[in-house]
Amino acid sequence: MGKSAIRFAVGLTVAALAAAGCSQDAPGHDRDAVSIVASTDVWGSVASAVAGTHASVKSIESGPSADPHSFEATPADIAEISDASLLVYNGGGYDHWVDDVIAADPEIDAVDAYSLRGTNGPDNEHVFYDLSIAKAVADEIAKRLADIDSAHADEYRSNASQFGKQADDIAASERAIGKAHPSGSVVATEPVAYYMLRNAGITDRTPPGFASAVEEGDDPAPADVAAMLDLINSHQVSVLLFNSQTETAATKQIQEAARRASLPVVTVTETLPQGVDYLTWQRDTVDQLAGQFDKSAQANR
Repeated sequence: MGKSAIRFAVGLTVAALAAAGCSQDAPGHDRDAVSIVASTDVWGSVASAVAGTHASVKSIESGPSADPHSFEATPADIAEISDASLLVYNGGGYDHWVDDVIAADPEIDAVDAYSLRGTNGPDNEHVFYDLSIAKAVADEIAKRLADIDSAHADEYRSNASQFGKQADDIAASERAIGKAHPSGSVVATEPVAYYMLRNAGITDRTPPGFASAVEEGDDPAPADVAAMLDLINSHQVSVLLFNSQTETAATKQIQEAARRASLPVVTVTETLPQGVDYLTWQRDTVDQLAGQFDKSAQANR
């Protein structure tokens, strides 16, 4: 289904739900309870860290097999959002279906992570790999929850502050990788970890044509695939970043080339591994990147 058709269908669904009174409490629902809906489990985890035990959190997309790029909201998803006290989403066109729901119901109280990124650097929708933005989202959630549930305002702010301190520690570990490997570089099957690499000061040498084609869901041009293979086969880069959630024939070819060339590979994802929260996920990814850079440096001595 094309994007325009999806938007039209979502609009009709939202209108139908509104007409049916879907936003009203279901039997047995506590009208005073605070509920948060997040577009993905990444932002759901950030919300949970701030909310603690004082709000329920529901993530629409979750699990390592989720593909946010192709997701389509169901009427039940839209009803969840309409009934929630607060919506937290990525923005920037990443979870475009949320934009359609908000357009149909502008009264929804929502935190848009992408809108907190500022104006520096190129547009990259994967802001969940920017720990400073995750901190800003946590602070904004605390602010909104304090307005909704003032009795627990201090706890929300304290939780956001603790989240921010842990995020700062992980960001420092990112920068340490770049300091330890000042000439290190990577190629990536998709620019998912752009913000992590930028904070670390690590150069991404992926041919722009390859990156943009994969991002748009298209097959990269043969010349771009050849350029990627040359960087790998000639050991001009230290590590390959592989997005396991958008695997295509081209990205599998790149992964296989890295294996044959004994190039270290770091797996990156767009949703959380099973049973892992946001900060642990980011810490594990950074630790994996640091370990593989160390491995690459030792192999090249």
